[in-house]
Amino acid sequence: MLILIGALALGAFFLTLMQARMAVWTVAVFAWIAAAWVLEAVPPTMAAIMTVVVAPVLLLLTLTPLRRAILSRPAMAGFRQIMPKMSPTEQAAVEAGNVWWDAELFAGKPDWKRLLATPAPRLTAEEQSFLDNEAEHLCDLANDWETTSVWQDLSPEAWAYAKDKGFLGMIIPKAYGGLGFSAYGHSQVIQKLSTRCSAAAVSVMVPNSLGPAELLLHYGAEDQKNHYLPRLARGEEIPCFALTNPYAGSDAASITDTGVVCKAMWNGQETLGFRISWRKRYITLAPVATVLGLAFRAADPDGLLGDEAEPGITCVLIPRDHPGVNIGRRHWPLNAVFQNGPTSGDDVFVPMEMVIGGREQVGNGWRMLMECLAAGRAISLPSSNVGMSKLAVGMVGAYVAIRRQFNQPIGAFEGVQEALARMAGHLYASDSVRRLAAAALDQGEKPSVVSAIAKYHVTERARIIINDGMDVVGGKGVCMGPGNFLARAYQQIPVAITVEGANIMTRTLIIYGQGAIRCHPYVLTLMRSAGDGELKTFDAALFGYVGFLFRNMARALTFSLTGGLLIAAPSGAEPQLRRYFRAATRLSTLLALASDLSMATVGGALKRKGAMTGRMGDILSQLFILSSVLKRFEDEGRPAEDLPFVHWAAQDALARAGTAWRDLLANHPSRGAALFLKLVGAPFGLRTPAPDDACAAAVAGLIQTHGPARDRLTAGSWTARIEVDPIAATIVAFDLYPQVEAVERRLKDAIRAGRIARAPQNLTLLNAWAIQAEDLGLIDAEERALIARFAAYADQAIQVDDFAPDFDMAAGLEQRQAAEAAPRKTTKKAA
Repeated sequence: MLILIGALALGAFFLTLMQARMAVWTVAVFAWIAAAWVLEAVPPTMAAIMTVVVAPVLLLLTLTPLRRAILSRPAMAGFRQIMPKMSPTEQAAVEAGNVWWDAELFAGKPDWKRLLATPAPRLTAEEQSFLDNEAEHLCDLANDWETTSVWQDLSPEAWAYAKDKGFLGMIIPKAYGGLGFSAYGHSQVIQKLSTRCSAAAVSVMVPNSLGPAELLLHYGAEDQKNHYLPRLARGEEIPCFALTNPYAGSDAASITDTGVVCKAMWNGQETLGFRISWRKRYITLAPVATVLGLAFRAADPDGLLGDEAEPGITCVLIPRDHPGVNIGRRHWPLNAVFQNGPTSGDDVFVPMEMVIGGREQVGNGWRMLMECLAAGRAISLPSSNVGMSKLAVGMVGAYVAIRRQFNQPIGAFEGVQEALARMAGHLYASDSVRRLAAAALDQGEKPSVVSAIAKYHVTERARIIINDGMDVVGGKGVCMGPGNFLARAYQQIPVAITVEGANIMTRTLIIYGQGAIRCHPYVLTLMRSAGDGELKTFDAALFGYVGFLFRNMARALTFSLTGGLLIAAPSGAEPQLRRYFRAATRLSTLLALASDLSMATVGGALKRKGAMTGRMGDILSQLFILSSVLKRFEDEGRPAEDLPFVHWAAQDALARAGTAWRDLLANHPSRGAALFLKLVGAPFGLRTPAPDDACAAAVAGLIQTHGPARDRLTAGSWTARIEVDPIAATIVAFDLYPQVEAVERRLKDAIRAGRIARAPQNLTLLNAWAIQAEDLGLIDAEERALIARFAAYADQAIQVDDFAPDFDMAAGLEQRQAAEAAPRKTTKKAA
């Protein structure tokens, strides 16, 4: 009987932990005491002591007015002391956008069914046509070699085409003359351009990202929209947005550029406006912009707008030819030639009508920027870096298949396969994140934490992919010229790491800093109610928080004792992948528990613990990456050929999350909290092995072999054609190689018999070998011609460019003059 009572009590205990309702606590515990007394499971004296000790505590927790007075009020005062202080600009950043799947991962109980039910991203027929035709043709018109070494910009022909076909107005609704593309359509275009030319991609993505068009769409006055949006859509106006100040880079909210409210003569009459002085740098498109978006700190010392002396950050839209605007010089960001430069002005009068949104939006600029950046950060850099990665993986995979050393393709060597697997696995993961982030935006979400995860991790993986690609192609990658498909990407990858929030800051402050507050079901409410002195709201959130904490403790302990085997995977999931769903749910619970204990033990100092918050942010990020990978596999119809990609990417994400967990416990400033997390969350360790060699070999094999898996991985890339660019020789040779291999396999017996030698790896001798084979009657004329074509293109693919001693590498002046005299005619894609 005692065992039965204990079992019932334990069940009631866990039930109450899961429900977190104080009334249930009271009834359950009193029932346990009464049962123990009546059935004499414990001595009457002990039952009486339990009643005297426990009953007041339960009554205190149950009687709300008493609880608020005795517990919640002092707790609120203490919470105010440890709560991290936030400035209005920090608060605006934290509250920008909304939370989505990231909130479920952070709360410890992800609803996989809900995620998998999210519609897969899809292109409309119009978007697909634009991608196949206009985007393809712009790729034909621009490549990295000519933009960097000949034009130091897009060619005039490419600029004119981009403007004429609406590339600069993809996000502008059709009602204003724009293309009205979805977030996914916008992302696909940027991705394709990035497989060809960074200058084309950046020149197109900036007007469609954080800039005047998006700010006008969300906050502009109707007359501003009607004037600017059609002109921006047609390319008659080229926009830029000036935010970064020399003394406020990552801390952009601390800009020192100031505008003082005043009255001045404007168009013949006294007008209310600002006298603005600014110094800005790193402003993309500034040298060619016709309209300048500008963020500054507004000051109203004379009270012309109201009682507030410092209204805050404000955004204005100023024509380039406005008196006092200084714009037009250039920066030179690591040999990338997209237009980028500083802008400045001294005591420039700007009328109030140029404030985006008009007078009522004075002081709301930071909120506007943060909300727009929450969306733009999820598209621009993730899309461009996935495109760059697809170029690298597609070309390197083809190169290693046709390049022979030691009488076999270099892609057959395990050392090369290890690098190839990293390249392809990281690309699969990065593209999965890009797709899911775009899908969220198209569902109306503005997930600021998700966009930060996408920006940080996609750009970091692109850095790995490009570095591995350079290692594999060796000397071909370090010799500049029109035949080098990796060098410009290698030079420019730090640009993506730096812009739109430097990656170090994004990892340590934004991903976890916003995530801990926005994604947590109670923290933001606690902070707001404590700051406003709302005891009733604080009390409900506090005890909701306690229940949430105990529930995650119970879940973490249960999962650790059972090894996660009792965690349910979504019904209908691919059987081979169910273990990843279970592992992600367990890690999600551990993250929720670790975050709560860290906030409780470290308090407001957590804001300064960048290494610690970075590790918890890494766990959240890897869970999102894993979720994206699993979702993509489902969205694409579970193609069995792609399973090696899925396994590699999933195992890599879990291994990185496991490393972050172990590093968190090893370096946690509260050793008690670290010990508790280990004992409750993973007493037997957290096993998260990285992908093994067999998985790597399978992945490497897929990207150097023709097939649907390789095609899906590199889908959306520019179609390389030899009549447009010599770098296509690698792809042409790769396309011919399977037929050449088939001929070689057929000749194995003749080679063993000594009738003909093995095919030489020296491609200049391969044609002579084919002629000999034809003379011996071993192959026919068509096969001999096939081998000759392969040898010619493969030889072209492995060669590197060279130049005359007096060639001007920096300017390419002779090429530019010749191109201006006779503009290049580009072959259009065949229908």
